[in-house]
Amino acid sequence: MPLSSPLRPPSGPDSGPDPVSAGTGCGPRRRSLLAGALGATAATAVLSGCSDSGSTAERAERTTEALKLRDRSAAESKALLARYDATVKAHPPLAARLAPLRAEVARHADALVTRRAASPSASASREDRPRDPEVPQDEGEALAALAEAERRTADARTAALMGAPPELARLLASIAAAGAGHGYLLTKGA
Repeated sequence: MPLSSPLRPPSGPDSGPDPVSAGTGCGPRRRSLLAGALGATAATAVLSGCSDSGSTAERAERTTEALKLRDRSAAESKALLARYDATVKAHPPLAARLAPLRAEVARHADALVTRRAASPSASASREDRPRDPEVPQDEGEALAALAEAERRTADARTAALMGAPPELARLLASIAAAGAGHGYLLTKGA
């Protein structure tokens, strides 16, 4: 029995044809290497295309329409936050129950605030701040009014998704889902 080399498969009557002498070679074929090289080149082109579209996405987030949508959504969140504050002011026993939901709404408002250079139109004046909304005297009705405000705001954000650039659309969708959850939680115990 002939000795076999670790680089060369054993040859003999039971081992089949010798791949080297059969002309098939014992490594990758040229076609495989060429296909791999082409695949790597295509992958590089696709990945570099993604980075180019990233700058396009960043520009889309900074269009006038996107900034207006972001500002309008931030104002809606601030109005909702004012409704939470007015509800707690009118019904102090609800403060503990509403605290986690109010904190979420405050985080949503912060996430939506546009970070731009301060200008007279971008800085909030006293007139821009939402007034305290009227709160029903009955605690259950106050919670129902707050839940309705959450649902209305969530619906407005959902409607705005179609015109929003991708990153803002994801943020609005997330906040809308949270608002719908808040609406449910506010009515669940009522």
